[in-house]
Amino acid sequence: MIPNSDQVTRLLRDWRDGESAALEELTPLVYDALCDIARRHMSAERSGHTLQATALVGEAYLRLVKVDLDWRDRGHFYSVAARMMRRILVDHSRNRLRSKRGGGITHFALDENFAPAASDAELMDLDDALTQLQGFDERKSQVVELVYFGGLTYEETAAALDISEATVDRELRLAKAWLYRELDKSSNKGY
Repeated sequence: MIPNSDQVTRLLRDWRDGESAALEELTPLVYDALCDIARRHMSAERSGHTLQATALVGEAYLRLVKVDLDWRDRGHFYSVAARMMRRILVDHSRNRLRSKRGGGITHFALDENFAPAASDAELMDLDDALTQLQGFDERKSQVVELVYFGGLTYEETAAALDISEATVDRELRLAKAWLYRELDKSSNKGY
């Protein structure tokens, strides 16, 4: 469960302003939340996946602590965290594909039970499409990242982005339609 918005935002701002004690107080709050998200996310992964939820969270957390950003609020934090988790999963898939020298692409369903790393090639296709989507509609891309890569619920996504759940639903439906179209184009090109 995502911690209280005001508490996380206050701690992020205190940390940004140089208060090291704020990071110590923030760490268990966000780390536990990121672990919950990663466990939900990784529970849907293919069996035998070599990346564990704790490793995903650990790597994302280490990157988050090192990043020098002007944290605006918890929505900004979780958006960056989801993007980092996505990058880690994509990098992991690229490395696996490189070592395997290929792999077939199968069709996958983008729904609430979507496993972002169902196959390495699928994840890379999805990453390419999300990067295109981000180029012209950042919010739709953020909603997809938070729901599918971050594992947040509609309610948590709405709170993190400071939008309504109805807006999350609308943005997600439009993003999914656009992503399906783009992924269909890719699969018809023989990739």
